[in-house]
Amino acid sequence: MSLQIKRIYEATSSEDGYRVLVDRLWPRGVSKDKAKIDLWLKEIAPSSELRTWFGHKPERFHEFARRYEAELDNNPAVKQMREIIKDHHKVTLLYAARDTENNHASVLYNYLT
Repeated sequence: MSLQIKRIYEATSSEDGYRVLVDRLWPRGVSKDKAKIDLWLKEIAPSSELRTWFGHKPERFHEFARRYEAELDNNPAVKQMREIIKDHHKVTLLYAARDTENNHASVLYNYLT
């Protein structure tokens, strides 16, 4: 099993494997054809309230990560994501945030691994 994260704005690659968009909102400027996703699992994204509170402010990231992990503990989409990981050799979690370190996909990656 191989799990990785990648911005949806980056070029697709044969190394991506099964591509899962993990954002609640569709990324701006990306057509569904160009995205080449296999699944849009928006239910696994942070709640709208948590996403709004975080506001991509780096100083809030650690508290955001803690709160998001608490949401994941009770999120049935986690079971679905674990099944996807089990069923595919490579899985790429796709996200749209500009910050490549302080984002929900990195929290989700750490949670799943």
